[in-house]
Amino acid sequence: MNEPSHKRKTGGFTLIELMITVAIVAILAAVALPSYQQYVIRSKRSAAQAQMMDIANRQQQFLLANRSYADKTALTASGYALPAEVNSNYSYDIVLTTTGVPGYTLTLTPIGGQTGDGALTLNSDGVKTPAEKW
Repeated sequence: MNEPSHKRKTGGFTLIELMITVAIVAILAAVALPSYQQYVIRSKRSAAQAQMMDIANRQQQFLLANRSYADKTALTASGYALPAEVNSNYSYDIVLTTTGVPGYTLTLTPIGGQTGDGALTLNSDGVKTPAEKW
């Protein structure tokens, strides 16, 4: 028996198959990208919170040695600097309580791509705000 000579060669993908694949990949990317961006923001926030706790420990040591808390200038003079991964996303400030019992409020303000996350604060009483971000 002779086979017909007009058989079509099969292999490769049709244009429709490629278009469907591209559409599926685009939908997956549209769903995954915002989730990934939120993950990155939360991880940078966690690094900032860890540094805030480190500063709080340094403040307690400074209080024991000097009977007062350190302002940003004194903290910097003692050799402290925010690590590069936190410094590129946050700036910080320390406001001292000057009346009554010594105290401080530490504020990390987001910069750059982290700006939409909002500022983090920690005071000498251990109060962390905003509570939903801690």
